[in-house]
Amino acid sequence: MKKSIKAILPTVAAIIVMAVTVVSCGHRRHSHLVAAQLPDTLIVGTLYSPTSYFYYKEDTMGYEYERICNFARDKKLATRFVIAHNMEAAIAMLDSGTIDVIAYEIPVTAEYRNRVLSCGIENITHQILVQPRSDTMVTDVTQLIGRDVYVERNSKYEARLRNLDDELGGGIRIHTVEEDTLIADDLVEMVANGELPLTIVDSDIARLNRTYYNNIDISLEVSFPQRSAWAVKKGNQWLADTINAWSRGEQAKPAYKLILKRYFELSKRGISDDDPEIVSVSDNLRRGFISPYDNIFRHHAATIGWDWRMLAAQAWVESKFRNDVVSWAGARGLMQLMPRTARAYGITLEEATDPDKNVGAAVRSISDLDRSLTRLVPDPKERLNFIIAAYNSGIGHIYDAIALARKYGKNPAMWFDNVEEAVLWKANPEFYNDPVCRFGYFRGRQTVDYVRNVTRYYQLYCKSIKN
Repeated sequence: MKKSIKAILPTVAAIIVMAVTVVSCGHRRHSHLVAAQLPDTLIVGTLYSPTSYFYYKEDTMGYEYERICNFARDKKLATRFVIAHNMEAAIAMLDSGTIDVIAYEIPVTAEYRNRVLSCGIENITHQILVQPRSDTMVTDVTQLIGRDVYVERNSKYEARLRNLDDELGGGIRIHTVEEDTLIADDLVEMVANGELPLTIVDSDIARLNRTYYNNIDISLEVSFPQRSAWAVKKGNQWLADTINAWSRGEQAKPAYKLILKRYFELSKRGISDDDPEIVSVSDNLRRGFISPYDNIFRHHAATIGWDWRMLAAQAWVESKFRNDVVSWAGARGLMQLMPRTARAYGITLEEATDPDKNVGAAVRSISDLDRSLTRLVPDPKERLNFIIAAYNSGIGHIYDAIALARKYGKNPAMWFDNVEEAVLWKANPEFYNDPVCRFGYFRGRQTVDYVRNVTRYYQLYCKSIKN
């Protein structure tokens, strides 16, 4: 059983076939790729990751995913996605003709130039020092002398830090973390929470994490730039040229700028409890109610036999009772319905901001989650935690976490300290590429926090407001 140094660590269609997952997004027959002729269906290779391709609340998302979909849409192509477990597997599929293009950041180096043709927008990254915002921040690499810096053992970050230490004549206190369930995102979180002083990660990872933790600084570069881009097979220069020409136009489009903003700028933390536009929980409770929508919660909760205060707790954590909120992922209204969920339960995006329709669709979703989890979690009280988790993450990730918990000796029918820990593992490639997982990468910290926060507010409401 692997352990971390800290305590964190409708269903989506996906098929595991040996080391590859294939996801079809189009229905047209694929024709063989020939020079100067685009196929009817573009077969795209990619990897699960927080920036390339992942499932969130049953929607497929990702910076690379959205961009390649835009390319296919502009060229009037259907798409089919093949998910490789690592970069070498993706390149092998490109070589064999299994895929047409890799929509993932392949390094633009001498080694890879001999194997693939780079194409599309080049991503320029550096290794970045991650540190808490303060008046004593490191502003120059020479100030790292005498400082404690934590990095993953045997990683490129450790190699760069040791080279930098040699360049400076020594003095950087380098600490390596070797616990096999920890990844770079975890170290950034530990810096944000004050558990570690400094770490080093790639700038795209740093930018993404800053959307979760606004108290970190990521301004100091500590390495030379590294270029990366999409790739096509050697010999398909015409396809590379087609993608390059499209990419030059894409960069000027508002849609591209919105994708960049969604993944690397918009806050993923939701509305803060101290937002000046919201009324505090304590103020409402002193007046004898939870929210202006209590009657709506009462009505819809009764249709599934729930305590209405649980729905109210979810709505507070989701939206702070603001029905006009739209999240970075496009979730809307009191219960933050994703577009796919809204459509599945018969309401438009405009209707999703109507409190009654929003809560009604959310309750139907909760009822379906309950039925889906009954066999796996027979105890109704315990199942409640799984339902709340699945509402936040999408049920696919909860299925994966249950399977991981069972495989690695945790109780698969108990949430706290068991399946919740397995959800955290799904941010680590070792686990989300495990054969028992079908839904890939997931940043599980948000779901673990969500269940605990909903439970906390529900308990508070039960003490203050009669059922």
